[in-house]
Amino acid sequence: MQSDGPTQQARYGDTLHRGIRGIAFGIALFAVLGTVTAVWANPVFVRMTPVGPWEFGATVLTALLAGVTVALWVPRCRLGTSGAGGLASFLGIACPTCNKVLMLIFGGPALLAWFDPVRPWLAAAGAIVMGFAAFRTWQAFRESRSDLQIVGGVETHLTGGPQ
Repeated sequence: MQSDGPTQQARYGDTLHRGIRGIAFGIALFAVLGTVTAVWANPVFVRMTPVGPWEFGATVLTALLAGVTVALWVPRCRLGTSGAGGLASFLGIACPTCNKVLMLIFGGPALLAWFDPVRPWLAAAGAIVMGFAAFRTWQAFRESRSDLQIVGGVETHLTGGPQ
């Protein structure tokens, strides 16, 4: 790789660090979310309802969008939107009868009759919210990169001094 000096190397290092952080977070979330929701058989959690054909895909999409958001995060970003989308995705993916809070609120028959049919839509809504959060994080990341200029080999923000 041809380098344009320490600034180019710093940006490459930052990009590499961000990529590794996003991939690691996405993989970890995929493993934890899939295990806790029992999308695949595991000895820790047993699912009381069968896994639907869309739940594995929703798990992958949730982990992917969370990994992108974590990789591109800059200090002025808020993670609340992504967290709310992740919670909605989790509730959509998880076994409805295994969730004690939902069981307490709805009761068993009502939970299966009313909440179970909307779970795919809840997971989809969560993914849409997480996609929106990832897009906003990407915009903030790009703005933070475009605000940088190189003056005498030192990165400075257009609005201030060295960072």
